[in-house]
Amino acid sequence: MDPELPVVQLCVDGMRAEADGQDGRALGLFQQAWEIAADDYEACIAAHYLARHQNSPEETLRWNQECLERADRVGDERVDGFYPSLYVNLGQACRRLGRTAQAHTYFARAAERVGEAPEGQYGDWNRFAIAEGLRETAPEPAGEVFEGEDDAAGDIARRHLDAAVDGRVRELVARWCARADLMALALTLPAYLGYLGTEGDRVRLRSALHMVHAARRLPEDEQTELGAVIGAAALK
Repeated sequence: MDPELPVVQLCVDGMRAEADGQDGRALGLFQQAWEIAADDYEACIAAHYLARHQNSPEETLRWNQECLERADRVGDERVDGFYPSLYVNLGQACRRLGRTAQAHTYFARAAERVGEAPEGQYGDWNRFAIAEGLRETAPEPAGEVFEGEDDAAGDIARRHLDAAVDGRVRELVARWCARADLMALALTLPAYLGYLGTEGDRVRLRSALHMVHAARRLPEDEQTELGAVIGAAALK
């Protein structure tokens, strides 16, 4: 985003106000940004921040929908990186309203576009939020179906880490947390928390676990268990 745009400057000031605990001032700044927005691109940016300061889940959803509609109208590379978080925000808003199937569809759409998010902490946050959203809203085998869900989104949404492997990794992570094994946690958690079921995700998780195993810093029983997890069919 162009930092010289008045809308962006107002939103930056609003984020600073948020960080200082001045939510009322932040809302006022975001509202100003909305009011001076000169086009759909600027309105999209302002709507994103306004959605964070609404008093009801219905209004939060409405502003997130406004944000998505404005991004769709822009339709060029300036907004490509926005879509993963736009869909995450819509999914979270739908969850708060109890619209689980609709939320699941939005998280699946976010998964489809997660590669467009900038790399680094922002991209990691999107992956974590998407993976959590897909897990928390996964339908039962005969569960509800949200109208408009396409086959591709449903396919992405169903690709989770094998339950047996997931349980074993969780147990190892719990033990590392208990004794504050920061190296093992730092190597493993980004790949584990951001696992979305793609081949790249499997490679990242297996590589992270292998690095922990290769360091040979774990107690013998954990070293053995981690080696078994790495060799599991679900990660090959």
